[in-house]
Parts: sequence; C-alpha cells; structure tokens
Amino acid sequence: MHHLAHPYGTVWGQSFVADLSLLCGEIQTARQLAESSLALATTQGVPYWIGRGTFVHGLVLAQQGDGVAGLAQMRQGLAAMQGTGAALNRAYFLAQLAATHLHVGQVDAGLVVLAEAMAVMERTGEHSWKAEVYRLKGECLLAQEGHRLQATGLCAIEAEAHFQQALAIAQQQDARSLELRAAVSLSRLWRQQGKRDEARRVLTDVYSWFTEGFDTADLQAAQALLETRV
Repeated sequence: MHHLAHPYGTVWGQSFVADLSLLCGEIQTARQLAESSLALATTQGVPYWIGRGTFVHGLVLAQQGDGVAGLAQMRQGLAAMQGTGAALNRAYFLAQLAATHLHVGQVDAGLVVLAEAMAVMERTGEHSWKAEVYRLKGECLLAQEGHRLQATGLCAIEAEAHFQQALAIAQQQDARSLELRAAVSLSRLWRQQGKRDEARRVLTDVYSWFTEGFDTADLQAAQALLETRV
C-alpha cells in the first residue's frame, strides 16, 4: 500500500484498512493507518479525505479512552466530509458516532445521532449499515434503563424488537458480521431475562457459521458469551 504510485490511492487504501482494523478490534494498527492517511491527505490537500481521516482518527482516540477529544475529532471530520457535498456512507459514519456516544455514556446524544442516521437511510436508500443502526438503537434504549439486570421495562421490550429487526435485516443482506453483533446483543438481553436456552440458540446459529477470524473482537465477545455459565 505504501508503494502505490498515486497518493490518492494510498490515502484511500489506508483509510479503509484503518476502518477494517477497527472493526476487527486492532486499535493500534487502525491508529497508525489513520494518522498516515490523514497526514498524506493533508499534504495533498484533499478535503474529503482530510475529513475522513480526521473522523477515523477521532474514533480511534475514543476507543483508546479519550472520549472527549475523540468525539470532537469525529464531529469535525463529519462536518468536513459533509462540506465537500459528499453523502456516501453518511449513515455508516453516523452509526459510528452514535456508538461512540454510547461508549462514553452519552446515551441521549447517541439516540439523536441514530435518529439522523435513520432519516438519512430513509432519504437516500443507503442500507448497508442499517442492521447496525437498529442494533445500536436497542443498546441505547437498554442504557436508558440503567443496565438493570432484570431488563423487563418498556425500554427493554423496545430494545428486543430493535435487536430482532437488526438480526432480520442482517440475515436478509447476508451481512454475517452485523448478524453476529445483533445476535450477541439479543443473546445478552435474553440471558438477563432468564431465557438462557433461547439466548444460546440464537447466538450459536450465527457463531457456528464462522470458520476463521476467531481472534477478532466480535467473535471473541460471542465466544465469551457462549462460555458464560451464569
């Protein structure tokens, strides 16, 4: 990737591999790639890729524990991308922003961002990250409940519906990684509700499909949940 003749191709490649590294839980690799992509985009003066690099770098910072600086960079990057007139993958970026708000405990802000993401999907027909948007909406609703272990309130009922919707969308799209995330969220909720058999079944059905990548964050989370006895 460092030997590509065209610098724009290098920026493109580094940025997307940084995204992929984040999805796999390889945070340090993602940070190195995001910083390299941002530096090259800045040198070349490419506004969209400067914005994208800033967003991804902010996402990395937040996942490494600096939520305030990370969110500020993510919003800066999102605004920069929007300023170029580019609308592609906006729902994806909004979902990542919402997930970060949730990660740092800003649940209400996360719900606001998810509402925007749903509006974008409705307006543009961009559905590649739709399952994740619904899953995150469910997680935010549960967080509003205060993570009560009994998980029996109205928010839990709505969250379950969103997890099931996310699962159905991912299955329809053959999006196995997003299906796994939805299954983990639904399985975790059902376990809290005492539905252990159902919880194990829904997660096993998805987990058993995978034949590689067991060192990635999502598959490790699924395995840990399957091994939980309580």
